[in-house]
Amino acid sequence: MLLGYMRVSKADGSQTLDPQRDALLAAGVQGDRVYEDLASGRHDARPGLLACLKALQPGNTLVVWKLDRLGRDLKHLVTTVDDLRTRGVGFKVLIGAGAQIDTTTANGRLFFGVFAAFAEFERELIAERTRAGLAAARARGRKGGRPRKMDRATLKAAQALLANTDETAQAIAKRFGIGTGTLYTYLNGDGTLKEAGAKVMGGADGTAAVIPQPERDR
Repeated sequence: MLLGYMRVSKADGSQTLDPQRDALLAAGVQGDRVYEDLASGRHDARPGLLACLKALQPGNTLVVWKLDRLGRDLKHLVTTVDDLRTRGVGFKVLIGAGAQIDTTTANGRLFFGVFAAFAEFERELIAERTRAGLAAARARGRKGGRPRKMDRATLKAAQALLANTDETAQAIAKRFGIGTGTLYTYLNGDGTLKEAGAKVMGGADGTAAVIPQPERDR
């Protein structure tokens, strides 16, 4: 079964989905199996894509007009395509850069496998950065107890875990011997820096900053 996805960046009527719809229908996608979004690929929520990905079953193939209709950036694209591969879902790009991707052909399957390699490489980089951060934190004496300082190495390791793993904030805070409230003093739940975290990361000499301990951490 073929499912199609299409997107334009503006919802003000200045862009039309018609060329994408026509191409998807010509490729064999049925009209009631086409999902759409009127949203920027980078910033806006895309309920159509989420619904499409949820509807895909093993043996199905996702068809898009151009590769940039699917991914908001390279990292998101690699992650999404690799997720399709692991779920047994095919992927086909009709025109433009990436049109070599068609898992109904041998060459297309080979090109599809490149995304799996990139995804694995990214996971290894994340793990390597995390291990390096933990080692740096231990080298600075983080062997137990609750530290009263936050340095750049510890903050970067915690940031990578929050942004790129499913590990909870509570578990990450425990790794570094701090309270969850302390972690949230420096980082948001998605790993982005708060003002206090930005000040630590901005220290050119890597000096540590004193952590204001919330009441529940004491």
